[in-house]
Amino acid sequence: MKVLIAVLNWGLGHATRSAALVYRHLAKGDDVVIGGDGESLAWLKHQFPKLRAIPFAPLRLRYSKGRSQIPAMIKAAPKVLISAYWDHKLLNELLEAEHFDLVISDNRFGMYSRKTRCVYMTHQLHIELPRGWQWLSGLTDRLHRAFYKHYDEVWIPDYEDINISLAGELSHPVESGESRIESRKYIGPLSRFEYTPQPSTRYLSGNYKTVAVLSGLEPQRSLFEKEIIRRFQGTSQSLLVVRGKPREPFMRVTNDNVTIVPWLNDDELRDAMTKAELIIARSGYSTIMDLQCLGLLKKAELHPTPGQSEQEYLGKYILLQTTCK
Repeated sequence: MKVLIAVLNWGLGHATRSAALVYRHLAKGDDVVIGGDGESLAWLKHQFPKLRAIPFAPLRLRYSKGRSQIPAMIKAAPKVLISAYWDHKLLNELLEAEHFDLVISDNRFGMYSRKTRCVYMTHQLHIELPRGWQWLSGLTDRLHRAFYKHYDEVWIPDYEDINISLAGELSHPVESGESRIESRKYIGPLSRFEYTPQPSTRYLSGNYKTVAVLSGLEPQRSLFEKEIIRRFQGTSQSLLVVRGKPREPFMRVTNDNVTIVPWLNDDELRDAMTKAELIIARSGYSTIMDLQCLGLLKKAELHPTPGQSEQEYLGKYILLQTTCK
């Protein structure tokens, strides 16, 4: 079977969780092609250097510097729609030239076609809105459905049982009969750490008491990095900062107790986080799935991106789940 897996470029989370699907299809002997743009595609190409990679319409989004992301999201909306248009156009052109048995879109709205089976993957059947804007939730959820109704199936990377769900109301919205999604399928959490790749080049030596794993849109990614370094610099605690920059050449910079690297291979990142006493990260859903896969959620300190209502919800939800167990 020939499979195209295309991921949204919004931090690295969509790429890292889709890597689990790549591994699954490769294990079945399928011919897998990856697609995307920016850091996400760069990470996938680094992870799967032997696979064919197709660049899609770039989605150059940025967060606001402040504590509200509403202006940034309003500014992003036209870019998302334009990107979806070009994705749809490019996919149909690809299908004119070659056949794909399955197209999997991780939150790329335009990756659908009547010419083959297309699947849309998301953990957000319900879009969490900022405080004061919840009255628009019904409208935003309907708009989201208007995009993914074009797909043959909707895959949700979460448990179907709400009692053990990792995404809570985001993946298990309260629905009326007319809004219920018949084609949805809960496929369970996805993590790149489900699979153990062949041991790769080791870039680090020694153990770190704290590991900070960064991702997300600028400038908030850089602001978070600076905040973490200021917090630990000059203390007795060893800190490893993984910047989430797969397009940068590997370079290790150490200043006293702080070591900074642009990225790490999965096996080395797993090793560093497992040995650490504390893990600092954003409360993005893919990060939560990775930590849950490794059994490390209880030693994670999760910080939502300021004003990012989905991460704010997930941060509170996971804190409640881990403290109650």
